[in-house]
Amino acid sequence: MRPTRHLILGLSLLALLALAVAGCGGGGDETTDATAAETTEATPSLSKEELIKQGDGICAETNAAIGSVGSSAADPSSQVTQVANLYVGMVASLEGLGEPTEGAAEYAKFIQAAEELAKIEGEAKLAAERNDTIALGEAATEAAPALEEFETQAGVFGFEECSKEPTAPPVAPSTSGTSEGELEEGGIEAEGEIEEVAPEEEFVPEEEVAPETGGAGGGIEEVAPETGGGGEESSSGGGVGPG
Repeated sequence: MRPTRHLILGLSLLALLALAVAGCGGGGDETTDATAAETTEATPSLSKEELIKQGDGICAETNAAIGSVGSSAADPSSQVTQVANLYVGMVASLEGLGEPTEGAAEYAKFIQAAEELAKIEGEAKLAAERNDTIALGEAATEAAPALEEFETQAGVFGFEECSKEPTAPPVAPSTSGTSEGELEEGGIEAEGEIEEVAPEEEFVPEEEVAPETGGAGGGIEEVAPETGGGGEESSSGGGVGPG
């Protein structure tokens, strides 16, 4: 009797132990399934138009910032680091937008090109921080085609800003050096309306009046002098003519 009782108790303990192990295993599967469900729900889905709109906004800001870095007076090593940080941040933001509801194949190629660009820019940043000119030169050589591929795939999917090269933002013209009404280069008035100048009056000389020549007006009539001749009167000399 006693061996049988011990055997039954041993089998019962084994059964309980097996149930406990099975219970732990089942709990682990439920946790894995819940984690997978949460990951699937965390990935948003956007329409293609909305994804392009948000993605172009991210690329526009990045391109303007990179253009400003290129036009700054910072040393080349600092510029490489800043540009790399901007591209890596851009790619991370684009990946965080989610998946499109259409055009998934084209978008996958775009994301692949974006990740390759971020990888090369990260290598360039590391080389700049280490002052490794050889590695920096190799990364710079690979960065140009990687950026071109990124822009190409962006255009294929439908992006506009993401398919453009970085450019410096336009600088607003300064008006502090000119006053109102002052003329800028080229003779164009900077501010205010151009004053109309009244035409100068043409000088007309007064009409000359001819002198009067006598007549009924009572003027003094000019008498012509007499000339010598056959008259009996003496000449102007007052002498007596020969007998």
